[in-house]
Amino acid sequence: MNQKFKSRKPAPQQSQVTMTVGQTFPLTIKRLGINGEGVGYFKKQVVFVHGALPGEEVVAEVTNIKHKFAEAKIKKIRIKSTHRITPPCHVYEQCGGCQLQHLEYTQQLDYKRDIVIQSLERHTKLNVEKLEIRPTIGMDDPWYYRNKSQFQLGVQKGKIIAGLYSENSHRLININECLVQHPSTIEVTNTIKQILQDFNISVYNEKNRQGIVRTIMTRVGFSTGEIQVVLITAEEKLPRKQLIVNEIQKRLPKVKSILQNVNGQKTSLIFGEETVHLSGEQVIQETLGDISFELSARAFFQLNPVQTVKLYDEVKKAAELTGKEKVVDAYCGVGTIGLWLADGAGEVRGMDVIPESIEDAKKNAARHGYDNMQYVTGKAEKWLPKWVKEGWKPDTIVVDPPRTGCDEKFLQTVLEVEPKRFVYVSCHPSTLAKDIQYVSKKYKVEWIQPVDMFPQTSHVETVVKFKLK
Repeated sequence: MNQKFKSRKPAPQQSQVTMTVGQTFPLTIKRLGINGEGVGYFKKQVVFVHGALPGEEVVAEVTNIKHKFAEAKIKKIRIKSTHRITPPCHVYEQCGGCQLQHLEYTQQLDYKRDIVIQSLERHTKLNVEKLEIRPTIGMDDPWYYRNKSQFQLGVQKGKIIAGLYSENSHRLININECLVQHPSTIEVTNTIKQILQDFNISVYNEKNRQGIVRTIMTRVGFSTGEIQVVLITAEEKLPRKQLIVNEIQKRLPKVKSILQNVNGQKTSLIFGEETVHLSGEQVIQETLGDISFELSARAFFQLNPVQTVKLYDEVKKAAELTGKEKVVDAYCGVGTIGLWLADGAGEVRGMDVIPESIEDAKKNAARHGYDNMQYVTGKAEKWLPKWVKEGWKPDTIVVDPPRTGCDEKFLQTVLEVEPKRFVYVSCHPSTLAKDIQYVSKKYKVEWIQPVDMFPQTSHVETVVKFKLK
């Protein structure tokens, strides 16, 4: 995978898969897929091979058959990639939280750029060779970067364990150490796990829906060192609650905020609606650049503070602010991007459908002394036409949507409002490419900048700068 993009020949025409589970065959790996798996072709049929790398020749064993592709595992590596390394994590194969620890980091960055290219080739009609797709911005130290952990609890041989479910299974993998988590989050989780064990507190069992504590959420402020703990329980009654709180404070003086969240539903969602303050502060403090944030238990905040600064700096470059522009921060959340741009803008307006996020955004703006920021609850497709009708037309619209991409009505509204610049922050290359195709009716892609927010995983964040044609 070279930094400079070279046009690939189109993949062989896919036909209905005729392989069988357990079948083995030699396979040359051509590239990596969107989830970090090796991709090869056997008799013109696509095969995804977990853990295989481009350039490798493997003996693949089919594990699953789908309509248009097969999944396989490596039975043997005949020719190994020069970029293959030994994963440093001892539960890498079982955990599933990372997908690329077996690939040199510089090559991970190339791969992430390549995934953006593949998505553009598949979902747009643009001449991808002529687009400026920049090298991925990586980390100097691609380890210990996550500021939050949410570890599920279980029992193994009479001991409480905490960790993540193995990929595509309900097998809980105990994680005592993690190379992508900030060390404090792991230390705190391990200690609380032991406290629950010492006080004989029951752990929630998904199958019979018995037990109390489901999850330990730990978040650390990188700049402040402050730590927040949330115990997610199946019911509000937590036996020996005060003793547990006292013990956390005694053993973990760094913990500044202790809360309980109640989630009695049969759901894969971590948090329930009710949060109870147990001790310490309601929030912890974090700083990005010169901007400080208060983080409550359920507040969304980027998981990699180091790379977030780099990401937002790329957004600022794309916005080309001179101090006069009217800027809209759509899907604004608690207003992080708007705050990052506020000192260079004439006025920032943001919207989000979650009322609590808008309240936080207003508080953040007021706390930093900005009087050129306005936040409203609702959808952009409602507010943008209203503002334009009132004579307020944005020069720049910035959007940072969820993995599902932008609502088509929102994109149509952008096309109708016609801001001079449109800046798109994406966390999913496929939905990004589809949205690029949609807005290309009126907007030209100036440049595309991948940013590695989650080293060792297959995820890639992307900033796209559009200009009105």
